Amino acid sequence: MGQVIEIRKRRKAPPNAVNGKVAPPRRKPNKATRSREYLTPSEMETLLDSAASGRHGHRDRTLLLLMYRHGLRVSEAISLRWEQIDLKAGLLAVQRLKKGVPSTHPLRGPELRALRQLRREWPDSPYLFVSERGGTMTASNVRKLVSRSGVAAKLPFPVHPHMLRHACGYKLANEGHDTRSLQHYLGHKNIAHTVRYTDLAPDRFKGFWKD
Repeated sequence: MGQVIEIRKRRKAPPNAVNGKVAPPRRKPNKATRSREYLTPSEMETLLDSAASGRHGHRDRTLLLLMYRHGLRVSEAISLRWEQIDLKAGLLAVQRLKKGVPSTHPLRGPELRALRQLRREWPDSPYLFVSERGGTMTASNVRKLVSRSGVAAKLPFPVHPHMLRHACGYKLANEGHDTRSLQHYLGHKNIAHTVRYTDLAPDRFKGFWKD
């Protein structure tokens, strides 16, 4: 009669931070957090007002205003230099990242007034948006600013900086601007990236019902 040998299965050590088997928590998809990835014009006004109430309110509001009106990414906004601004002619030379197409945008009255005041407040920096220590603002600074302003504005969902670029695209599309012009304004190299805005423009469906 053979000897029965009991083989005990080795218990594997539970995953932990030491053995490196614990993965960081997965980021929730955007749809699980919010129903859309852009802000309406009225929501943008509320966000701008909330940004203006902080310690450096004028700087912060001007930053978000330019990001919204010119569809700037965070990296494009914090790298803006005064040499890109022509206050007399009212022009902004937009340098796009991610292989985007550069362009020159007109600056309207509210932007020009805000920029002139910003220049007076921070006269010694070549950059538009400066931290308390005199260096350029970081992407983290802007993300925190937008998130904090969204909470203060009591918006019904968390807000992130790229929503301001989307807000620009959707607003201009809703006003009836053609896709090609919108493509160049936002600096898209591929027009397929612009179509998302015109696809959701409500003007596409005008005249469907005649009652």
